[in-house]
Amino acid sequence: MPPVGGAKPRSPEFRLAADALRGLRQDLFHDAFAYRPLPRSTAEGPLTRRLKGRARENAAWSPHALIVAAGLLAMFVATNDEARGAGSNLILGLLALAPVLLTMVRPVGAFWLSMAATPVATALATGFDDEWPWRNGSFACHLFVLTIVAIRTRPRTAAWMWTLTAVYGFIAGNVAGGHAFGSDTAQLLFFSAFALLGVAVWQIRREARQEVTAQQTVTAHERSRRTLLEERTTIARELHDVVAHHMSVVAIQAEAAPYRVENPPPELERAFVTIRENAVAALTELRRVLGVVRAEDYEAPDAPQPTLADMDGLLANVRDAGLSVDKAVTGAVRELPQGVELSAYRIVQEALSNTLRHAPGASARVEIGYVLGGLGLRIVNGPMPEPSLVKPSPGAGHGITGMRERVSMLNGEMTAVPVEGGGYEVTVFLPVPSASEPVPSTSGGDA
Repeated sequence: MPPVGGAKPRSPEFRLAADALRGLRQDLFHDAFAYRPLPRSTAEGPLTRRLKGRARENAAWSPHALIVAAGLLAMFVATNDEARGAGSNLILGLLALAPVLLTMVRPVGAFWLSMAATPVATALATGFDDEWPWRNGSFACHLFVLTIVAIRTRPRTAAWMWTLTAVYGFIAGNVAGGHAFGSDTAQLLFFSAFALLGVAVWQIRREARQEVTAQQTVTAHERSRRTLLEERTTIARELHDVVAHHMSVVAIQAEAAPYRVENPPPELERAFVTIRENAVAALTELRRVLGVVRAEDYEAPDAPQPTLADMDGLLANVRDAGLSVDKAVTGAVRELPQGVELSAYRIVQEALSNTLRHAPGASARVEIGYVLGGLGLRIVNGPMPEPSLVKPSPGAGHGITGMRERVSMLNGEMTAVPVEGGGYEVTVFLPVPSASEPVPSTSGGDA
């Protein structure tokens, strides 16, 4: 597209220079004296983490203390310059101290103050020698200011400060005549370049570490969320199988019931027809709603879902895997709803699997309590023996997440905590309403 209004197209060099000037204005001129106080450091460093009590609280002020120490050092160096009197000597010290202290509240402004203080310090001192245009105090002050401001800003700002320092040294050297890039300017640029390079590397590593930490947090959150969704999908599939089975039985029994009664009255026949139609309609709706959670390659198991009656087979399997486990049953054993039996079986299965993974060689105990109003489970394992030839496998705690999801689907309660002396304990209570109480719905949004 041709330029609007007949203006000449800008060359790439011109655009590059314009972008550079905009960056300079944004970094060093726009809000140069904005108030940006230095925050306290965190107490999570490798050294401060070892401190306790008030010493750890005071360690949070260590960056401020280091800056004050650097300012006092620059002031000490400045007062050793040969000045035109005691008053001038005091002013030299303040000119070296003030910019360094200002970096704690107005970092970019401190750079400009250090630049402005340099010719003033040169005018107050006597003689030039090789210290031109940076006197000893100005040299130390500006080096500290460049380093501190670079730490508090970004690498581009540090590059601009270093460039302006070089330009000032070149101009001041030419004004003095024959001192362009004299010994002290070259030394200042050399030492400050190393300092700024070290700061830039530190900032890059810190940002990379923060990005990695943030990515790990997001990954762990997504992994936990995905595990939760997968567990909900599994539970929804199992609920679909359980409820669909019972609804099918209801429809078949309603259809066959009139034939079991000799000369049934028409009212009874119509009642059974209505029951069957409602059961078939409910079954169709259930399959339509819950069937969407099935994967394309998912196949319903041919064998019936496990219940607490199959617990002995589960314990035999884990014993064959090397886990010493005992079982205790209390209360009057009775048949429970299939969803409760299946969830109880899966919870015990997952708890024993966690013991095999995280505490190989430990013993475990499974307690099943049939109590009034529900079913109680307690799975506890002891500590891993020392020494052990089998190392524990790492885990992300997704088994606990799955167990909690199963318990919450049945409006139950669960705790999973370490026990004293080593080991882990999982306790669960699954409510089972009586025949007169309505069964809580589990096919809502969680399905």
